[in-house]
Amino acid sequence: MYRRIGFGFLALLLVLLTACAPSTDTSSSSSSNSSSSSNSQSNPDSKSSNGDVITISWWDANTTAQEPLLKLIEDFEAANPNIKINRTYISFADLKNKLFMGAAGDQLPDIVWIDNPDFQAFAAAGILADITDKIKDWEYTEDYFEGPWSSTVYDGKNYGVPNYSNNLALFYNVDMLNEAGIEPPTNWEELKEAAKTLTKPGVYGVSASGVKTENSTFQFLPFMWQAGSDIPNFDSQGTIEAITLWKELVDNGYMSKEILTMDQQNVALQFLAGKAAMMVNGTWQIPGLTKDAKFNWDIVQLPEHKQGATNLGGFNWGITATSEHQDIAWEIIKFAEEPERKKEFLKAAGYLPARKDMIQDPFWQEDKHLKIFADNMEVARARAYGPNYPKISEAIQDVIQQVITGTKSPDEAVKEADAKIKPLLP
Repeated sequence: MYRRIGFGFLALLLVLLTACAPSTDTSSSSSSNSSSSSNSQSNPDSKSSNGDVITISWWDANTTAQEPLLKLIEDFEAANPNIKINRTYISFADLKNKLFMGAAGDQLPDIVWIDNPDFQAFAAAGILADITDKIKDWEYTEDYFEGPWSSTVYDGKNYGVPNYSNNLALFYNVDMLNEAGIEPPTNWEELKEAAKTLTKPGVYGVSASGVKTENSTFQFLPFMWQAGSDIPNFDSQGTIEAITLWKELVDNGYMSKEILTMDQQNVALQFLAGKAAMMVNGTWQIPGLTKDAKFNWDIVQLPEHKQGATNLGGFNWGITATSEHQDIAWEIIKFAEEPERKKEFLKAAGYLPARKDMIQDPFWQEDKHLKIFADNMEVARARAYGPNYPKISEAIQDVIQQVITGTKSPDEAVKEADAKIKPLLP
């Protein structure tokens, strides 16, 4: 028994195809299989059984945690020999489109990992199953941080479970700051002063992503939140203060004008090359810096203004509305989210927990870099602004582009964006 997806809602997914989350993966689709998976990427067989063995299909865009992911699948299959999981890797760039096409052709998997800012849009489009009743009786419901949990809720109903998280902080070149005789900044005024002091020929004081994709919205929103503004009251002094800060950094030469074409990986490469003394970036940059940096570096929380804030990234578990095996899919999610098993997976994968009951584990608290991001989870906010969020994000990206290029003043750009955003809010 399952409900078909309303095709009237599927048009809503078109807006998702232009939205890009913090991931920098642009590889083409391919398959990555568990011990029981075939090499096929077709999924109709996922809704059938072979004798007493039921096959569950699973899609994700994970590229950084293959071994722990496959171990999780193998452990579940070992404990449930009548269930086989056909796991298919689909590139991050293609996953949303594959879900759209799969919904149109009734070719969806049973389980999917979805980037948290897109989750509400897929719920609104009828792609995801309402699991409110299942969640209601689950013993771990209250253990998740508010930010990740809010991204799984749409219209008062729950459509998934947070899988793992990441967020943003300020990376800095320790050698450059020591040479300049300054401490890492803790507020906006210190940030401006540090960026000024650290800027010299060939080196910008600070870097961030301003490219016209979700990367820039992801990085700009924390500054807006810190200034006391939010998307529902976008036309406010806090938004103007935040975009003015970015413009001043660029106009003064402390941040490159090229940020308008730089995604988060480009920002990291600039920092790694010693061409930026500080950068706004996320948890996922730690392995690359640990491996490749030829200088000492460290991390602090984003400099505060009126309050602390950072942006929440990560993926959520979802069960599709067309799955004939929703109860089994839910058992797989519960199995994966058992505390000790979840900690084992997160540690092996290098991810942050979305759960309050795990964040104090020594693994995240005793590593000086991971601790910054772990502590950030208390102030990390989700981009949970309803199914039209991708269009809202585009309006914010326009503000960044217009103000930094000088084609519009902060007041004018923010006011125009606010007029576009208000009709898109739930």
